[in-house]
Amino acid sequence: MLRVYLRHLQLGSFRNWDRVDLALRPGPTVFVGRNGEGKTNLVEAVGYLATMGSHRVAGDAPLVRQGASQAVVRAALRREDRELLVEIEINPGRANRVRVNRAPLPRPRELLGLVKSVLFAPEDLVLVRGDPAERRRFLDDLLVSRTPRLAGVRSDYDRVLKQRNALLKTARMARGDALATLDVWDGHLVDLGGQLLAARLRLVADLAPHVTRAYAGVAGADAAVAALGYASTVPLAGDGKPVPEGTALPDAAELSAALRERVAERRGDEVDRGMTLVGPHRDDLVVSLGSMPAKGFASHGESWSLALALKLGCFALLRADGDEPILVLDDVFATLDTDRRAALATVARSAEQSLVTAAVLDDVPAELRSTVVQVAGGQAVPLDPEAAEDGAVREEVR
Repeated sequence: MLRVYLRHLQLGSFRNWDRVDLALRPGPTVFVGRNGEGKTNLVEAVGYLATMGSHRVAGDAPLVRQGASQAVVRAALRREDRELLVEIEINPGRANRVRVNRAPLPRPRELLGLVKSVLFAPEDLVLVRGDPAERRRFLDDLLVSRTPRLAGVRSDYDRVLKQRNALLKTARMARGDALATLDVWDGHLVDLGGQLLAARLRLVADLAPHVTRAYAGVAGADAAVAALGYASTVPLAGDGKPVPEGTALPDAAELSAALRERVAERRGDEVDRGMTLVGPHRDDLVVSLGSMPAKGFASHGESWSLALALKLGCFALLRADGDEPILVLDDVFATLDTDRRAALATVARSAEQSLVTAAVLDDVPAELRSTVVQVAGGQAVPLDPEAAEDGAVREEVR
């Protein structure tokens, strides 16, 4: 297992933080303070290092402190016996800039995969009860974390989809040349879509047993069995039912061919409606409990357990891949009952590094309070003197 943790975090003009300079250490760290003081903003910055995005907002503009033109996230990352300095300049409306050990990366997304994190927050209940778009984003974010090159496939697919939709709207008015051009975009769509479908199906198959085990651990051995399936607009890719372990999965070429057939079948409907009706952008991850889909059938407690199991499953999967992810638990212990708290605390204690936020320290299990950082008044102050004196990056944030 590759030993990975953040040794130091420095922020400039990020969210409510004018500047924060914080030494970190392996094991659990609890950020405690009243709501609105900026605890979640600290762990949001850690998530940004891993995903180049926020779990709370779609764009970068809200991440920049009011009155500032850019935000800076700088971190010292320890990977075994090697240390890396990662620096991100967040520039809304302009290209972000990323440097690793002071060397600029040609494309910011080349940072993906260097830091892996798994975040569990109250908002994750939407993974069970929300729209399919939430679950697609969950899958694709995990895909990119495991296989960073798929960020390009995902981005290219979204670009082609946007262009094709614009062309379909035009094709409703003028069917001649527009439809001829549509054939070219169809080729791009089915090629990229087949790659994305194959990667998603492999991911669901790899993730499912981890989620099943995590749910049993959280909900108890007598609870119904949790499972994952994939529901696609391309029948070959799945109908939402769980696929037994060891089942042979279709490859990208087979899925592209099946997608091409479906696109041809739906061409008239797509032209009439002016939108792409077939492809991974219309699919869903189906979370089931027993023989029923969780959405619409799971109780509130079961939904919480499933959301937690999905994130614990991600953590276990990334570990199985050989990388130790940073576990981030954002204000969740106050919402969990005793059994779920205990199950989550066990995993957090086993992580190389876990970062926990809480409004009240007593909400956090005692075994996770070895290092506590008080967040208040625009400052993050370690209550453990040794943590405060740990080595730090001292370069000024510009």
